[in-house]
Amino acid sequence: MSTSTSKEKVAAPNNTVTVTKLDKFFEITKRGSTIAREVRGGIVTFITMAYIVILNPLILGGQGATDVSGGFLDPAQVGAATGLTAGLMTILFGVFARLPFAIAAGLGINSFLAVAVIGQVTWPEAMGLVIINGLIIVLLGATGARTAIFRAVPHALKAAITVGIGLFIAFIGFVDSGFVSRTEGGPPVQLGTDGSIASVPTLIFLVGLLLIGILVARKVPGGILIGIVATTVLAIVAQSFLKLGPSFEDPGGWHMTVPALPTQLVTIPDFGLVGQFDLLGSFGRVGALSATMLVFTLVFTNFFDAMGTMTGLAKNAGIAHKDGTFPRLRAAFIVEGAGAVLGGGTSTSSATVYVDSAAGIGEGARTGLASVVTGGLFLISMFFTPLTLVVPIEVGSAALVVVGAMMMSQIREIKFDKFSVALPAFLTIVTMPLTYSIANGIGVGFISWSLINVASGRARKVHWLLWVVSFGFMLYFVRGPIEQFINAS
Repeated sequence: MSTSTSKEKVAAPNNTVTVTKLDKFFEITKRGSTIAREVRGGIVTFITMAYIVILNPLILGGQGATDVSGGFLDPAQVGAATGLTAGLMTILFGVFARLPFAIAAGLGINSFLAVAVIGQVTWPEAMGLVIINGLIIVLLGATGARTAIFRAVPHALKAAITVGIGLFIAFIGFVDSGFVSRTEGGPPVQLGTDGSIASVPTLIFLVGLLLIGILVARKVPGGILIGIVATTVLAIVAQSFLKLGPSFEDPGGWHMTVPALPTQLVTIPDFGLVGQFDLLGSFGRVGALSATMLVFTLVFTNFFDAMGTMTGLAKNAGIAHKDGTFPRLRAAFIVEGAGAVLGGGTSTSSATVYVDSAAGIGEGARTGLASVVTGGLFLISMFFTPLTLVVPIEVGSAALVVVGAMMMSQIREIKFDKFSVALPAFLTIVTMPLTYSIANGIGVGFISWSLINVASGRARKVHWLLWVVSFGFMLYFVRGPIEQFINAS
């Protein structure tokens, strides 16, 4: 008979398990997990995606991202607000959706804002558009429209989305670590620099990849976390001897953060950007049609990027049902949409579910308790910003590649012997990493599935909602010419 603990008690007469309120609320035992695994998974997810607190200010802040009126966001304020938004939304997601998914500023959307939107409107007006986008997504989630679209997606495409995300996050890891890089005048990417691995940070990534892979293969509890900690120590030791700089100064340097023990631990966050938005100002500045097209782009990217991410994460966690849905689906959609609203309200871009959550899931996280842990660490990180600089992106990238390999297992659910299934699934899978967009992969998959099945006499296999969404994606893919036409008019 098992011994009693403060977390669970096994009664001998009928083998029923009396669990704590925490266990019951998050269904920890029901999903085959433990509190220790959830805490460990939450820590791993935070470590893997803590880079957003550093990267988001680089994208949105400073004079390099000046808006149409010459204004710009203070990087320190963006960093504080990023941690605040990620912390609050991830905790809310954990409590209400009770899933191990973390939420933070979406990289695709923040880049779109910094590159395309602020050339037309001011930063407060751009964040007003983000809030409108979030309100629309919340409405679609609350009315069940988002759930209906999710259920209309064929099982093969849902499996393809999971596989595509696996390749996508692995590719992100390869790029962020310097294992592959862009070329000029040759193939789109190459191995390392000039076709060879020549930098110490990339070598440390490979060491971390092998170490984490071995630990996971041997089913060592906490293998991903152990690998991250051990490789980070190796990175700090290497840096103490080699004195490398960041890659933009040193070609053989670190790609984002230089690993070192911090000299300062505590900082006071500045929340000056909270509430600095103009909800409808963009409509007056660029006109209703142009502003509507900007909102349309935000909604499509946000809506389907998050839906695809949650599909892949749920399958990877083993909590998805046979039809691809997962527990508390509507709550997840509503809370995720609220992340866009809060992200706009804090000037940090739309906050959405992060594919990096797969690292924590790979560590064993199965419930919302892991998200509460991750969210709590994000809130703490606002005061301990120097600590977020300790783990280099090369180490986090190693964990992403390992998890990407785990997610590839879903490919067995796709019937590649039927070409009407194989081609849309293949296009979905390859488009995500090649275009650096989950939403693009979903759109190509939806459109090709609908057209191929109808043209081959299988129109009944295409749900009418797929036609509606496919038409929307067609507009999304040609939005550039449409915007030019509207501006010319």
